[in-house]
Amino acid sequence: SKQMHVIIRREHLRLCPQDYTCCSSQMEETLALQSERDFLKSVEENSQFLLTTFTQRHRRFDEFFRELIELSEKSMNQMFTKTYGRLFTQNSHVFQELFVELRRYYSGGSVSLSEVLSDFWSRLVERVFSLVNPQYQFSEDYLECVSKHAEQLQPFGDVPRKLRVQVSRAFIAARALSQGLATGRDIVNKATKLTADSECVRGLMRQWYCPLCRGMPSLRPCHSLCLNVMKGCLANQADLDTEWNNFIDSLYQVSEKLEGPFNIELAADSISVKVSEAIMHMQENSVSISTKVFQGCGSPRPAPGRSKRSPKESGGNRRPFRTYSPEEKPTTAAGTNLDRLVTELKERLRPMRGFWVSLPHTICNDEKMAADVTNEDRCWNGQTRGRYLPDVTGDGLVSQINNPEVEVDIARPDVRTRQLIMELRVVTNKLRHAQSGQDMDFMDSEEGSGSGGGDHGERYNDDWPGYGPYSPPYNKPARNPPANPAKPPRVRERNGSKWNKNNGHGRVRSASSQLSFSLVPLLSLPLMVTVAPMWR
Repeated sequence: SKQMHVIIRREHLRLCPQDYTCCSSQMEETLALQSERDFLKSVEENSQFLLTTFTQRHRRFDEFFRELIELSEKSMNQMFTKTYGRLFTQNSHVFQELFVELRRYYSGGSVSLSEVLSDFWSRLVERVFSLVNPQYQFSEDYLECVSKHAEQLQPFGDVPRKLRVQVSRAFIAARALSQGLATGRDIVNKATKLTADSECVRGLMRQWYCPLCRGMPSLRPCHSLCLNVMKGCLANQADLDTEWNNFIDSLYQVSEKLEGPFNIELAADSISVKVSEAIMHMQENSVSISTKVFQGCGSPRPAPGRSKRSPKESGGNRRPFRTYSPEEKPTTAAGTNLDRLVTELKERLRPMRGFWVSLPHTICNDEKMAADVTNEDRCWNGQTRGRYLPDVTGDGLVSQINNPEVEVDIARPDVRTRQLIMELRVVTNKLRHAQSGQDMDFMDSEEGSGSGGGDHGERYNDDWPGYGPYSPPYNKPARNPPANPAKPPRVRERNGSKWNKNNGHGRVRSASSQLSFSLVPLLSLPLMVTVAPMWR
């Protein structure tokens, strides 16, 4: 091989120094294409951990979140069927619809969590109200009157507000994290699909293969030469740095919220418990609630031939619901629980900061790509063996104005890079709002409060049951929003303070057909009320 490099001749090369060479013009062209392939392969290999992390983490979190919803629904069905029997199964569609909408929201559907929960409570209050008053039959209009004024009645106490805050902020954070991981994967895919322009290829060829043409095939480019070439070729990618770091930081912070105050495991597990608490509250206060309803909505029709329901028919004795202790946190098909998933994600996110700015250094630190940084004299300086004198240029497009190795037109920013910067800003903005329990997609429709309903500053003792080391992060005094989430009003005329003068007209639903829950203690309570279709 030594003799081969002795055979030298003058050849008018386009990229390498015009001197004695072992390469023909055709060889130079072939090697230039090879240098481009080497460069693109190196970029792909060094960014592979980003792509792998985002792809795998997104899949694992997505599996985990979806199965949590599945487990929550299954848990509710099992507990309520065991506790209320046929009375629950006959009305299970009310609860099924809630979980259908929760899944649709998580999957990216245009669904407002506040409206979903508000509609759920409205349907539930109609059914429970029928059951605490089995001696009456109620028309659709009458029950609609009841649900429309649920905010004034507060039939479920403070439970709807608590559940709305806990579920909303957990689901908003979960969806934002899942979407953020998917966006990260897509951005890495786009940012690494490079095409090296002619000036970049020229620099690549000069540093990697011109030594071969000069008969020094084992000579590596000087480290600083390599950095200047890479910074010129990756100038647009370096401009992603600021927004990329903001994005990584936001992913990290949302993941922390998910394992702490916005814990979706606890939120999903608490749905059935809080719904049960709400039903118990309405049972215990049924007399006063019914009195107010009869005064506001009018006197209902008696149910013909109605007899009291027996304890056996009502579904049996109520059993306490089971909740998980911290040691018993359910694991899913994702193979872990949320704590471990978040810990693993955070470990992988940390080294991603500054990736695009450090990519030239990562490539040039590879001994196959450049000489060691300490080897300043026995390296290829672009012309021959020796020290590389020019300074290393800065990062990003504008800094390449004085790059001695790659001529970069700093007046023409890359359109695709600008688009990626905008995508990063959008997803980062969503993640930042999710940290406050707000959903960007519903800010306008919910008066700027997001699907969290503006309750992200509130704290409840039972929001973190048994969650030892964590405590609510907010120390601001709790605000006092409506006890029940606002429901979009159904179109209906109201005169003054009257609720509804249609005392039983329209399609009639007997309470007996609205069986829902075991209300035995209440069925024997006499309802001594003064009926007047006027809210007092």
